[in-house]
This record gives sequence, C-alpha cells and structure tokens, in this order.
Amino acid sequence: MSSPAKILVFDSGLGGLTVLREIVRARPDAHYVYVADDAFFPYGHHSEEQIIARVVPLIGELIARHSPALVVIACNTASTLVMSHLRSAYSVPFVGTVPAIKPACASSKSRRVSVLGTRGTVKREYTRRLIEDFAQGCEVTLVGSGELASLAESALSGNDVRDSDIAAELAPCFVGDGTDRTDTIVLACTHYPLLLDRLTQLAPWPVDWIDPAPAIARRVSALLGAPGRTGDDAGAEMIFTSQRPHTLAPALMPFFGGRVLA
Repeated sequence: MSSPAKILVFDSGLGGLTVLREIVRARPDAHYVYVADDAFFPYGHHSEEQIIARVVPLIGELIARHSPALVVIACNTASTLVMSHLRSAYSVPFVGTVPAIKPACASSKSRRVSVLGTRGTVKREYTRRLIEDFAQGCEVTLVGSGELASLAESALSGNDVRDSDIAAELAPCFVGDGTDRTDTIVLACTHYPLLLDRLTQLAPWPVDWIDPAPAIARRVSALLGAPGRTGDDAGAEMIFTSQRPHTLAPALMPFFGGRVLA
C-alpha cells in the first residue's frame, strides 16, 4: 500500500487547528504535520516586511524537512502577504486562507456584513480589494481585534477568559438596529472559531458566522485527488517553533481526528 499524502498546515499559533479539523474530516487518508509558529505569535504585532521575511524561508525549511504533497497557510494575516512569494519560490501546491467576504455578502439579507479579523488583516489592501470586488452592494464594516486571537489561544490552553473581554472585542461588529442591522459576520482569523460557542452566546442578536474552513478543506481535497486507503502511517505531528513541549496534547487530539500526536 502506498504511503498517505502528507499535508503541512501552518499557522502563527493554534487557530489553524480549526482549518485542520475540517481538512481531516474531508481527508482522513492523509498524514498531517501541523506547525504553530508560536515563537513569532501574534503576527498582528509585526510589520508586513517582518512577516514575509519570517514566513517565506521558514516554509522553505519545512518543505525540505517534511516533503509535503501540499501546504496550507491556515492564517489570514500571513496569507494576505506571502502567498505570491511562496508560489514563486517553491513548486509545492499552496492553499491560503482569506476573508470569506464573497459568500458572506451573497448570503446577507440585511446587506450589513462585518469582517472580524486581526488589525493586520483588516488593514491590508488585499482585504479592501475583496470588498470592492465582492461586496455586491453590502455595507461592510471592518473590525480589527487586537486581543481576540490571544484570548482564543488562552481559552484552548485551559485558562479562564472573561466574557467581558470577548464581548469588548466583538461589540464593534454589531451595527444598526431593527431589520437594518448586521446579520452576517466573517470570521477572518482562524483563531476565532475556537471561541464560536462563546461568540454566539455573547452576541447582542443572532447572526450568521462565516468560517472559511469547510471551503478550504474542499479545495485541499480537490487538489489531492481521489482518496487513498487509510493506513497505520496516516498519523499526525505537531510542531511548535518555540520548541515548547506538547502539554496541550489531550486538547489538540480532537482537531486531528483523535490521532495520537508524534
């Protein structure tokens, strides 16, 4: 039996696990290497030049070490900056993560959509071009959160995160009143779905939350081609660039489909 395809999933931290979870569901036949660049987290605190200088050679080192069939950049901030550089430098197929503005605006009934991302993502020209191209007459509110990604990481690590801290980051997304109010919010950071239950609970009114992870998983599956048989070596590896130990293994295993992490 041939070896399973190896997929490298890269993020600034643990947020990309929400993307990984959907890819594993779509392709249980693959072997996964998840890399959290926690030594440089959060990316939103660094300049565009610093992120490009960090990520492009780091991805090259990871490709050389692991020989993946495909690389997923499961980070909006990085994807809006480095995808063209990566595709120019390396021959491996890449799948990025960008704000799901097009489907959000297509589905909004009130025509009011908010994009909740890191400060870096919402200020990118790339994000503004997506709005220009795909807003379809919607009023789009860009909300740059400075703390929500860190709050999500803290919560996944088992720490207490106060509702008031989450609500403060979320509040600017809710615009208008009555029937003329926000009805759709784009989760433009892969960390944010880690808090989806609490975001839903703390929202001042019900909205549709748009998570791009299922669409990313479909794209990955299409690029890989027909699934193979799931073998014993279709496992998973977890790498922290800070070299910290896998103290979170029990909390992380569900994202890997229950696989024991190497």
